[in-house]
Amino acid sequence: MGAVRGDTVRELTLQDASSPAATCVPIARTGMSKGGAEATAAVFKALADPARVRVVNLLAASGEPVCVCHLTDLLELSQPTVSFHMRKLMDAGLLDREQRGVWAYYSLRADAKRRLSAILTFDEADLGEEEDDG
Repeated sequence: MGAVRGDTVRELTLQDASSPAATCVPIARTGMSKGGAEATAAVFKALADPARVRVVNLLAASGEPVCVCHLTDLLELSQPTVSFHMRKLMDAGLLDREQRGVWAYYSLRADAKRRLSAILTFDEADLGEEEDDG
């Protein structure tokens, strides 16, 4: 089929298919730093268990510190098992812990929602480097 009057005809340049220019797309940016990747991997590792995903969801919905005694009932897990999961989430920097008498109360850290959102949307600006609480 030939060109019809009014059609725009462009000339294409052929490239050798074995050349990198023909097969590789350049990376537009550098991606996250090594520290950012390590912090993100720690969060993914902490959330790799369904019980811990539920804990984060429950704490986010609560908006206030929640007693570990209430989480055992909601998760249908023993207190030592819930405490194990809470420690994993604490180590990942997602939770704050407050001792009230014999019970521990947990809440989602103020920056955790932002960090989790940044991970899910790949927003490099919000991933940042983890600060050393020293």
